[in-house]
Amino acid sequence: MSQQKKVLVVDDEKVLLELLLSKMKQAGFAAVGARDGDEGLQKALDEHPDLILLDIIMPKMDGITMLKKLREDAWGKTAPVIMLSNLNTAEAVEKSLENGAYDYLVKVDYSLDDLVAIVKKKLGA
Repeated sequence: MSQQKKVLVVDDEKVLLELLLSKMKQAGFAAVGARDGDEGLQKALDEHPDLILLDIIMPKMDGITMLKKLREDAWGKTAPVIMLSNLNTAEAVEKSLENGAYDYLVKVDYSLDDLVAIVKKKLGA
């Protein structure tokens, strides 16, 4: 890979955030993290990551709101976003997908290796 693909991980759970960042780096991605939707949106618009892993339930700004705001930006309209949440409701899935999320993954249903494989597939890495 000549230039590392960048993955932005937005999650308020500190341990999980560090675990995901570490796993993405091990898989050969440049990984940056944010602890809430406000910070996540700012980093997404500043750094234009190749893919965003986005939690839903977070302080300051939740993931659905961040996704909506991201879609208002010219670059953000097409940024690949995978929702990654413990929230397993039809409403959350529907809202995520109608706002252009590439996929919706329930954290407990996927291992870190599964997640890396999904990210690699989406990025063609």
